[in-house]
Amino acid sequence: MSLQRQIGFWLISLAVFVLCLVLLRDVLLPFIAALALAYLLDPLADRLERLGMSRLAATIVILIVFLLIFVLSLVLLMPLLGQQLAGFVARMPEVAAKLQTLILERGAPLLEKLGGGKLAQDAQNSLGNLVGEATKWVGSVLQSLWSGGTAIIGVFSLLVLTPVIAFYLLVDWDRMCATVDSWLPLDHRDTIRGLLSEMDKAIAGFLRGQALLCILLGTFYAVGLSIVGVNFGALIGIISGFLSFIPYVGSLTGLVLSVGVAIVQFWPEWTWPLVTLGVFAAGQFIEGNILQPKLVGDSIGVHPVWLMFALLAFGSLFGFVGLLLAVPLAAVIGVLSRFALRQYLASNIYHGGDVSKSAEARKRLGADV
Repeated sequence: MSLQRQIGFWLISLAVFVLCLVLLRDVLLPFIAALALAYLLDPLADRLERLGMSRLAATIVILIVFLLIFVLSLVLLMPLLGQQLAGFVARMPEVAAKLQTLILERGAPLLEKLGGGKLAQDAQNSLGNLVGEATKWVGSVLQSLWSGGTAIIGVFSLLVLTPVIAFYLLVDWDRMCATVDSWLPLDHRDTIRGLLSEMDKAIAGFLRGQALLCILLGTFYAVGLSIVGVNFGALIGIISGFLSFIPYVGSLTGLVLSVGVAIVQFWPEWTWPLVTLGVFAAGQFIEGNILQPKLVGDSIGVHPVWLMFALLAFGSLFGFVGLLLAVPLAAVIGVLSRFALRQYLASNIYHGGDVSKSAEARKRLGADV
């Protein structure tokens, strides 16, 4: 098959894949969630198999334990988080108004010195509009996450459909992988296997490491803010941990929310807002120097800016399904981009038609790979 026909085949395949995502995105969530669950739990099933258990028995044990932990977490956390979320949404306008008043009281004298009363009045109006719009937006987002999120996921698909699909996928995982491997083009099988292995290493390392990182950070922030006594501390900590899946977004969101709430709650005392700031400073130190290098490292090989763009882009295009697919697709695109760059640097196009240099570069790149 010529190069043009190969490129055309893969472009058509990509277009069909994207079209299926667009058309079926409303029903794909339990299947994507089940696929992700089976992918994450497959190494554990392989380990239990090596210990002498059958694949079926290992799958049953793993899913039962996972469901017990998941249901227990829901039973223990949902009442607390639901109560705090309702209170947080109800009191957000009051908190925002008090915070606005404090900022204006402390900043108005400085603004009057710099630009007179008009500058202070303009700043007050702008800040009032900004706080009002931000409060409405955050409130609507939180309410949609609470009501719409449960509507999208659904109790049925979360507790029944997803585990059932994950069970069948996990039982047949090795057989499915072997079947897909048998479909690879014979002339390019070794190259594709190498790329797939690189993709698997990137995706698995990031997903498993980042998931554990989010759980540990969420627990640390929730416990730390609750000990300090910040209102809605458990909710803010869990939100920060969950959003830590997006680099820098979780910590920044939690910092702004918790410090703002602490200032309003403890004013004019500055000790506890500073302690709240210290909780996030400690969390950032632990994440950057201990958890991130140990759990994630550079496994995905994707710049944080590209990762944030992928999450926003795929989330905007495909909704919650897009968020689930964003990291794997970002890793896949990263692997393919690096492969394409290696091929380009070893080609006659880069070396200006110097065949000897191209052959030498191909040999060197092949040794590196």
